[in-house]
Amino acid sequence: MHRITGRAGGDSLIEMSPTDSFNDDVNGYHQHPSSSTGSFQQDQSPIDKQQHSKDSVFFRDGVRRIDFVLSYVDDKDGERKQERRKVYEANLMNVGLELETEDKSESEDGKTYFVKIHAPWEVLATYADVLKIKVPFKVNDIPDNSEMPMNWMSTPFRLPEHIMHPEADYFTAPFNKSKSDFFLIDDKDTFFPPSTRNRIVYYILSRCSYFRDECGDKDKKGIKRLLNNSTYTAAFPLHDCRYWKKSRDANCESERYNLHKHWARFFCFFKEQPLNLIRKYYGEKIGIYFAWLGFYTEMLLFAAIVGTICFIYGVLTYDENQWSKEICSEEVGGNIVMCPLCDRKCGYWKLNSTCNSSWQSHLFDNVGTVFFAIFMGIWVTLFLEFWKRRQARLEYEWDLVDFEEEQQQLQLRPEYETKCTNRKLNRITQETEWVLNRTITDIMGKLLLCWATVTLWISLIIACIIGVIAYRLAVYAAFASIMKDNPTTNLQVVGPYITPQLATSVTASCINFVIIMILNLMYERVAVWITDMEIPKTHLEYENKLTVKMFLFQFVNYYSSCFYVAFFKGKFVGYPGNYVYMFGSKLRNEECDPGGCLIELTTQLVIVMTGKQVWGNIQEALVPWLMNWWGSRKARNHPESLYSRWEQDHDLQGFGQLGLFYEYLEMVIQFGFITLFVASFPLAPLMALINNIIEVRVDAWKLTTQFRRPVAAKAHSIGAWEEILNGMAVLSVVTNAFIVAFTSDMIPRLVYMYAYQPYGEMNMKGYINNSLSVFNITAIPFDNKPDDGESPSWFNSSITSCRYRDYRYPSGHDREYSHTMQFWHILAAKLAFIIIMEHVAFLVKFFVAWMIPDVPSDVRARVKRERYLVQEYLHNYEVEKLKIQLSQNLPGDCNCTPMIYPSIPKHEVLSGCL
Repeated sequence: MHRITGRAGGDSLIEMSPTDSFNDDVNGYHQHPSSSTGSFQQDQSPIDKQQHSKDSVFFRDGVRRIDFVLSYVDDKDGERKQERRKVYEANLMNVGLELETEDKSESEDGKTYFVKIHAPWEVLATYADVLKIKVPFKVNDIPDNSEMPMNWMSTPFRLPEHIMHPEADYFTAPFNKSKSDFFLIDDKDTFFPPSTRNRIVYYILSRCSYFRDECGDKDKKGIKRLLNNSTYTAAFPLHDCRYWKKSRDANCESERYNLHKHWARFFCFFKEQPLNLIRKYYGEKIGIYFAWLGFYTEMLLFAAIVGTICFIYGVLTYDENQWSKEICSEEVGGNIVMCPLCDRKCGYWKLNSTCNSSWQSHLFDNVGTVFFAIFMGIWVTLFLEFWKRRQARLEYEWDLVDFEEEQQQLQLRPEYETKCTNRKLNRITQETEWVLNRTITDIMGKLLLCWATVTLWISLIIACIIGVIAYRLAVYAAFASIMKDNPTTNLQVVGPYITPQLATSVTASCINFVIIMILNLMYERVAVWITDMEIPKTHLEYENKLTVKMFLFQFVNYYSSCFYVAFFKGKFVGYPGNYVYMFGSKLRNEECDPGGCLIELTTQLVIVMTGKQVWGNIQEALVPWLMNWWGSRKARNHPESLYSRWEQDHDLQGFGQLGLFYEYLEMVIQFGFITLFVASFPLAPLMALINNIIEVRVDAWKLTTQFRRPVAAKAHSIGAWEEILNGMAVLSVVTNAFIVAFTSDMIPRLVYMYAYQPYGEMNMKGYINNSLSVFNITAIPFDNKPDDGESPSWFNSSITSCRYRDYRYPSGHDREYSHTMQFWHILAAKLAFIIIMEHVAFLVKFFVAWMIPDVPSDVRARVKRERYLVQEYLHNYEVEKLKIQLSQNLPGDCNCTPMIYPSIPKHEVLSGCL
């Protein structure tokens, strides 16, 4: 057992004397300090790797478990790095860790050293106490009455019982080394699971110095800095076996194999996720992500069903679309001559040329769209409220109820600790702690620089969007000139559907998607750089700061083009003779089709959303697989028995500290697409559902097969993403109300039907003629007139007027070309609809949120019960321990419990006393 001594200077690491443990002769391999590493080295004779299982996760003695692996390669700058490694590993041994080195001659490539690290019980117990890791002290005796009615219906979706519930339920309390006999410790080697062991070891690695104490360089510490300066090439915990085959070692859990078999395969898409096993193997942080992603996917099922019903309603009412019939008919649409949509290069055109786009628009622009927009406002609230309840249950089941305070107090970033120069009394804990000495000037300067950088990049996005708009304006004129004789009608099937508007919209959306992807790659590094510069105190604070910056950028990057089409296109056009131009240029602002801009918004949404999801899945699955395939190409030429467990994991990709960040970001951006603009595309939730079913299994597959095992980390929630989702839920009600009011033609049609139908009938006859204003062709300025040859052959001098989409008085009227009273009626109806829809949606949201408590009542009761029992059992434990001590000190015969039952472990004796 290691002897614990305090380390001077306020170091956060605890020094332990290695003299009692590190001079043992282990299976013929003598430990002696190496000239380069100071680690365990093998004896003179080389190791016969054929004698060792390639799946072994133990030292050569087959007893001590490998909790972490460091790898390095000697290079030109070998002396400096060699000295760092020597001191660093010596300091690790001073802390109490045990090291064993695999020489490069034993590695597959013949040049990589592997340093295997084992944390003995003394180290684990010490740092479990420091980190306040919760461990079991009593079996949970509260009856679980959470069985759902008709539970048999979920049988096809369940996984085997041993996969879903691998452990019994216990009451837990923060580990206290001085009270170790209070806890249920049956076997010290297996008491702390591998995920907890690697978390503790990484905590030590992150804070251990690689310079001698006399150097006094506080900045020279931590495995992260050693990885950055290439002293080590990798640092990772080991997977417990190969993913396609169980380990041959009976002491290995083979949890990776179980996860791959029951979770990571695509054909398990209809099965529930083994969240408890995910949490046990990867830690709570990754477990929470997959729990949220699974719950989000389940809730999408209801939105997808309703959205599909609304789309089917649009299909079934296809033939009842009176306004489209008028547009397509030769009597109405064939006789209406429309004014040019651009200057010089666009000719006059007939309304029936937009027949196809009008029918397409009806699929999404109907009464069902209004219902679906209101439904999604309620769905968002239900999703967020039910997730809070699900999260609260997970917090209790995974011992995360009081984790936030521990996170703030204990999980300081090593990068922050190295910059601290002063100590300050914490008023809450009444303990001194390191603080960063920052002046007001430094804080203001960094904040100004950081947010100036964010603003600059957001401005760059807006500039790119303006460039795409300019492209739309310029290219539309070109397409209109090229297609004036309808050459696309010669194409089979798709020819009649290709119009200048569609061609412009599709190409502009594709260009916008490419720009989005390029800007994303560039900004990711900028966001990480400016967040590092702020030196956040904790990992949680770091991720929250990065989340805000990245989301602001992504929000503008992905949604700005959709906002333009939804709320700006066709809204500031003017009328013939008085058109509005873009920033004073010669490019006239875009107009919407007579059927409205909704179909263009649908096109934009489908291209950006689908493109992002397809590209994301390809990038997530294909890139790691190709890199691993290329990296392990040499190993495939050698016998499998020579390919050790640490070498197999070394050839995999590193998951990275921000691996989950990008997964959350991808899903939250998708959440914005299906909520902010869902009124324009009811099938968006269905597309998201299909993508997420694939996403869950792709993420599971790549995490299980293509990445090294991540260091286990704790998290009690999804962090700042929860507030972002709440904000988007509120914004979605506003955007959908505005889309229905101003982007679709729903409100103008209803106003016409109820107030302006000339025959007093409740139908849409005459709507198209009513919604188009008349302009005298002779009054069109020369700069706005089509060039010679641009107008179609049917146009002649007998045509004296053209129509345009607006509500204005005709020429010769007293209020010539000013807005009619119908325009103001429609505007008032639009504003009234927005106010009513928002108030109804928000009232329902707040009522639902009030009706559904964030924490289930049974969970609240169980938390209170557990806290009470912890206090009671700890009190009784102290009392019984005191009685035993007093009875042992009293003279005469003693019939105390430990003497009567000497073979029973001490914690069982005390539990029996309780």
